[in-house]
Amino acid sequence: MESNEREPAEAAVPQAGPPVDPPVGPPARRPVAAAAVPPARTPPDPQAGPPADEPTGPPADQPAGLPADPSKPPRAPGIAGLSTPYRVVTALALAAVGLAACGHLAMVFLHVAPSNTVSKQHARTVDDWIYPEFEQNWKLFAPNPLQQNIAVEVRAEVRTPGGEPVAGGWRDLSAQDGAAIRHSLLPSHTRQNELRRAWDFFTGSHGEDNKPIGERGELSERYLRRIALNRLTEDGTAREEIVRIQLRSATRAVAAPPWSDEKTDTQTYYRELPWWTV
Repeated sequence: MESNEREPAEAAVPQAGPPVDPPVGPPARRPVAAAAVPPARTPPDPQAGPPADEPTGPPADQPAGLPADPSKPPRAPGIAGLSTPYRVVTALALAAVGLAACGHLAMVFLHVAPSNTVSKQHARTVDDWIYPEFEQNWKLFAPNPLQQNIAVEVRAEVRTPGGEPVAGGWRDLSAQDGAAIRHSLLPSHTRQNELRRAWDFFTGSHGEDNKPIGERGELSERYLRRIALNRLTEDGTAREEIVRIQLRSATRAVAAPPWSDEKTDTQTYYRELPWWTV
């Protein structure tokens, strides 16, 4: 008697085709499913670049480890990357600096250039701009540059409470100016040049006998006297009544360098001026 019911195991296995009689011989090994073996891939070409659909890395302006924001455009380099107000301020600042530099160069050129129509017409404006901060001279490049140290000294005759005049000691004004500007990040231009220029003005308008030559000689005396009185006031000497002042210069030649065979007289020579009544 035949039954239409099959075993559960046989019912679960679908029939792939008509039944085939097993071959005669030793039992064959069960074939391995083809899906278990992955298909072979073609090795990549080392000279070829990465595929077009694969990203190579984050953008240049995107920090590593952060996702790129596609809605934010890349920032332009330089001033173009600033906002509009900052671009306007930067442009105005650069324009102002450029105009100031061009104007300064024009003033210096008119000052050092030979006398011409423009420099004569605007001589007052050029001098107001150049002096005293941007003074130009050629002493460093002269055939005979300065080889002496000249110090200006002053002493005062003061009246004591008893009414007797007493002369004090010499005060080196040039040394005080040098100490005030040495190791200073912003040295005073007045300290550097006021006393030196006043002494040059005096010696250029006086003879060897300290007699003034023309009106400029008298003007140089008054100018040098005022500078000396101001320095004595700053020094505290003016707390007593100053009757007279006297100035002198101490000139000493600069010693020759150690590698030179030149013999230099480094003795100090003084030039004393007469007493000036205050």
